[in-house]
Parts: sequence; structure tokens; C-alpha cells
Amino acid sequence: MATSRPTKATAEGRAGRALAYLESAKNLTGSACALGGLALTFTGLAGAYWPVVVAGLYGAGALIAPPARPPAPRFPDPTSQLDGLRKDVTTLREYLTQVDLPSAATERLDSIRELLDGLLAPGWVSEALAQDPEGIHVLARAVHRDLPESVDTYVRTRWWTRMAPGGQDPEEELVRQLALLHGELTGLVAGLREAEEIRQQTHTRYLEDRGTESTYGTGTAPGT
Repeated sequence: MATSRPTKATAEGRAGRALAYLESAKNLTGSACALGGLALTFTGLAGAYWPVVVAGLYGAGALIAPPARPPAPRFPDPTSQLDGLRKDVTTLREYLTQVDLPSAATERLDSIRELLDGLLAPGWVSEALAQDPEGIHVLARAVHRDLPESVDTYVRTRWWTRMAPGGQDPEEELVRQLALLHGELTGLVAGLREAEEIRQQTHTRYLEDRGTESTYGTGTAPGT
């Protein structure tokens, strides 16, 4: 009958866990309390039950020690996400230049590109966007999915329409989709503008409150 033997990896895992416990806060706190028990033993206060006292203090110290806290995962910061989006916008622009689009759609796409370029321009504008995770999500969704899908479905639907005329005009549908995307991005810009307006107004109120509390603007000498 074959018997299982501990593998080298299993032995190393057990050794690692043992070493981790030796270095843990539970063991260090318990050991410190156990040393206190030994001090009581040397002074004669623990009596004949000193092993129980030492073990009990060690166990109590291990219980009150804070549990091990694994390090929190680190994810890419928003700035690095914007760097990736800039590259993706360049890829999207190259794709759009290869597609024959109607003039109405091209005009709308030009407006969308201006918004994308403005939002992703390096500097304080993109820094403001980096503080808005939902805004980054909206921008990434437009670049990665919505715009390519709108253009690609237009190209495919246009071909089928030429084979079998009738139904909804694919050009009108594309222009409608681009108008909706343009409105979504415009809303994002408006939200960022509103945040800056609130910041400006907050500073105005702060200056007004500070001026009200100050005595220098009333002609009254301080302390009188």
C-alpha cells in the first residue's frame, strides 16, 4: 500500500508559515506577556503554578494582538489611465481616416475629436479629469466601444442597404448616435466646469467670511 510522503514544496510551505508566525504580532505580543510571567516567577509571585501563568499570559497576549493585515492591492492611478487613453484615441483616429463617412457624420466626429483632445490634453485639464473616475469611465467607454461600434455598424449596415434597399437610413442612424455621444461628452465637460465653479464660489465665500470677521476693513483698531 503506497504511503504519501510530504513533498519538498509542502515542507517549505510549513516552514514559511512557521517563520511567518514567529514574526507575527500575535507571537511577539504573547512572548512579551510571557516574559512578564517569567518576571513574576522570579519574584515568587507566580508560585508553583508559574508554567500555567506563563502560558496563560502568552495566550492572552496572542489574543489581544491585532490580526495580520495583508497589504492592500495597488491599482494604476488615473493619470496612467489617461496616458493609455491618449494612445487609444490616436488608434481610433487612424481607424476613422480609413472609413468613408458622410459629411454630416464627419462634422459631428470632428466636434467629438475636439472634445476628446481638449479633455486629454496634458496639463491641468486632464488633471481635473483624473479626479473624476466616472468621467474617465465615460471617456474610455466612448473611445473603446461606442465610437468604433457606431462607425462599424454603419459600414456594415450601409453595405446591406445597398444590396437590399429600404428600411432605416444608416447615415441618419449614425448621425443620431454621434449626436448622442457628443451630448454625453459635452455633459462631462459641463460637469467639470461646474466643479470648478463650485470651487471658485467656495473661495469667494471664504474670503467674504474672513472679511466679515476681520476688524481691519472697518476702521476699528484691533483690541478696541
